[in-house]
Amino acid sequence: MTVKRIPVKKKLALKLHNRYRANEKKIHQLNYIFWECTLRCNLNCIHCGSDCKKDSSINDMPKEDFFKALDTISPIISPNKTMIVLTGGEAILRKDIFEIGTELYNRGFPWGLVSNGMGLDKAMISKLLQSGIRAITISLDGLEKSHNWLRGNKNSFNRVLNALTLLNQTTGVRYDVVTCANQKNIAELPKLYDLLIKLGLKEWRIFTIFPIGRAKHHDKLQLDSPSFKALFDFIVKIRKEGKIKLNYGCEGFLGDYEGKVRDNFFFCRAGINVASILVDGSISACPNLRDNFIQGNIYMDSFKDIWLNKYSMYRDRSWTKTGICEDCEFFIYCEGNGMHLRDEKTGELLFCHLNLIEEGEKISAHNNPLIKPRTNDTFS
Repeated sequence: MTVKRIPVKKKLALKLHNRYRANEKKIHQLNYIFWECTLRCNLNCIHCGSDCKKDSSINDMPKEDFFKALDTISPIISPNKTMIVLTGGEAILRKDIFEIGTELYNRGFPWGLVSNGMGLDKAMISKLLQSGIRAITISLDGLEKSHNWLRGNKNSFNRVLNALTLLNQTTGVRYDVVTCANQKNIAELPKLYDLLIKLGLKEWRIFTIFPIGRAKHHDKLQLDSPSFKALFDFIVKIRKEGKIKLNYGCEGFLGDYEGKVRDNFFFCRAGINVASILVDGSISACPNLRDNFIQGNIYMDSFKDIWLNKYSMYRDRSWTKTGICEDCEFFIYCEGNGMHLRDEKTGELLFCHLNLIEEGEKISAHNNPLIKPRTNDTFS
């Protein structure tokens, strides 16, 4: 059976999911807000979509400006049901990070952050907990050489391991690891899995790197089709083992892999349940969406009015039925893939998950080390 031959029962489930998705668009209840609070970073990752730097030319957004925007949206959201995620850049570089967290906590918002782990030592984690943090996502992109290559720092891997060890000993905060699969680390995912189990990790997410920002200049970041297909076979295998909760990222319709590699069917919630405020005040959906995907700016517009009256391109995606999507029989399930995978200038799709997996099925993958039988060796 190929990835495009979807069993009848799954097709019925996907059709029901379409109804659910249509209802979610109609209601468009905002319950997840990203705040790109800084573009400063203590790393120089070669796949960075925001081109963050140690000394950014763009100043951090004052916390007062963000909270003013939050005040405008508060009448139409439930704070205790709306997650606020601080991202960047590296959010913990802000000296007022604890004040921000405490204010969010006092307003009733659960909050978390995305971090590269470099600064997550014992003191930092303790202060974040005191500020009411609920969730932390840490990036770990392979074993030591592969991770440090991607992150551009020889100490990054060890810093991440230290942070994960500390979090495993900490109560009161949910944490997970996100891994960007690429040509450099794809073969070592089984050993990375062993390491994560050893570290006591309970939740893991794997993404594939998409060609935006710095990533479009590095061919080694994009998986070839056999490796792409092998990645999903690996995820299926790990999920069946049940030792760790592993999900593929929220991007791309995956045909018969739907329901096998993540907890839910594909649904790009950008602009439907998810919004973001970028460092310059731009109002978008997920932070990767810029240029023509911007809907307004908090310095000129009401966040509430933008959410209620804009975002039409996110909630009606019929415009994406162009190019390779125009005659695709799976468009009803996919609706043109994740919005962040469409060119920010032209709107054209950058790549199709389903087609890449199908191509991988047609190519011999005997030399792909990821799908060879596992040996007994583990990371030590």
